[in-house]
Amino acid sequence: MPYETRFGPLKNAIDWASRPPNVWADKAAAIVSAGGGFGGGRSQYHLRQIGIYLDIHFINKPEFFLNAFQPPVKFDSDGNLTDADTKERLKEVLLALQAFTLRLQGKS
Repeated sequence: MPYETRFGPLKNAIDWASRPPNVWADKAAAIVSAGGGFGGGRSQYHLRQIGIYLDIHFINKPEFFLNAFQPPVKFDSDGNLTDADTKERLKEVLLALQAFTLRLQGKS
């Protein structure tokens, strides 16, 4: 997979933290993206491929792909998320991640 398909700083951080001991191993994670078109989905796919190799356990659903450039306006001028429906969808992702994390830890 070509290096250019990922953001350099994010990939560098992932690589750095994956060195022994791999701090990513056995961690729960969710992937979210905000962008336009299909770029966010493609980046999520690449990130999932990397994470699986590093033994990161991703939630499978709900998925969160936000097309930030389609109406209604999703962010204010300071970059804060303002769209109520989007906030609710993101909340569902975070609650699913919390439940998955507790299940992995044997606390559910």
